[in-house]
Amino acid sequence: MKIIFMGTPGFAVNSLKKLIESKFDVVGVVTSTDKPAGRGQKIRFSDAKKFALENKLNLLQPKNLKAESFISELKSLNADLFVVVAFRMLPKIVWAMPKYGTINLHASLLPNYRGAAPINWAIINGEKQTGVTTFFINEKIDTGRIVDKQIVEIENNDTAGILHDKLMKTGAELLAKTVENIKNNTYSEIEQDSLIANLLIKDAPKIFKESCKIVWENDINTIYNFIRGMSPYPAAWTEVKNTVNSKKYSLKIYKAEMEIINHSENIGKIVTDNKKIMKISVKNGFLHLLEIQLQGKKRLKINELLNGFDATKIEIS
Repeated sequence: MKIIFMGTPGFAVNSLKKLIESKFDVVGVVTSTDKPAGRGQKIRFSDAKKFALENKLNLLQPKNLKAESFISELKSLNADLFVVVAFRMLPKIVWAMPKYGTINLHASLLPNYRGAAPINWAIINGEKQTGVTTFFINEKIDTGRIVDKQIVEIENNDTAGILHDKLMKTGAELLAKTVENIKNNTYSEIEQDSLIANLLIKDAPKIFKESCKIVWENDINTIYNFIRGMSPYPAAWTEVKNTVNSKKYSLKIYKAEMEIINHSENIGKIVTDNKKIMKISVKNGFLHLLEIQLQGKKRLKINELLNGFDATKIEIS
C-alpha cells in the first residue's frame, strides 16, 4: 500500500514517524511552504519537512493545492491512501484522488470538538476525557465517516501542552492501526450523524488573542481551566497597571493552582508577600500564580520574578 502523508507540526511528525517504523510505504510527504519567522525573519522549515529531509523522503511543498503541477505530481506517485494530520483543508480534487480515500487524525472524540483547537477547548470546558479519532475526509471539515477512536484521560493539572503530547502519542498508534486495518480491509465506518442525536455537540473554533483574556469575575474552576487550556499557547493573559506611573502592560499566566477558601477581598486583587507568593482573588478563593510572563520579559517561575520585582506596585487593570 502506497501512502502520501500530509502534515506540518510536531504533532503530525509523530504519526509520520510511526508509519515509517511500521514499514508502510510512504511515497510522498506534503507539508507547508517555508516561511520567515522570529525577530530575524529567518526562513523556517516545518517540523514535517525537517523529518522528511532527515529520512530522505520525497517532499512536496505546494503553494496552491489545486495547481495543475501539484495535482499531476500527486497522480504520478500513484498512492493508494492519503493520510492527513494537522494540515490545511484539502480540495476535493485531492482528497478524492486515492482509491482507498483520504483519512485524517483529529485530536478529539468526534463528533465533539470539531474545529481548529480541540485540545484547548476540551480543557477549557473542564472535560475529564477526550481522545483521538480517525475518519475519512469529505466536503465538510471534521464530519466524515469515523473509522476508529481512542479515549485519553484528562488529569486535573493537565495543560493543553501536556494533553497535546498525550494525544500525539496515542494518535500515532491509532493512525497506524487504522492504516493497517484499511490495508487488510478489516475496518468499519460510522456516520457521525448517527452519533449526534444522543450528544450535546461542543465545537472547537480557532482561538484568537483577544479571546485569551481572563475574565476575573468567573468562578475559580472556570478561570483555572481557562489558564490550563491556553497553556503554553496561546497563553491566557490579563492586563495590569503600574500604580506608580499608571503604565499598562500584559501579563501571561502559564501555570496556576487553586486555593478554595472564603475571603473578603475584592475580585481581581493581587495579594503578594513579594517573596514567594503572588495570588489573585476570585470567587470561591485565590489563584496562586506559579509561572507567568510580564510583557517584554522572559517566562519565569513566580519566586524568580519576585526576586527583584515589586508586585505590590501593580494591580489588575
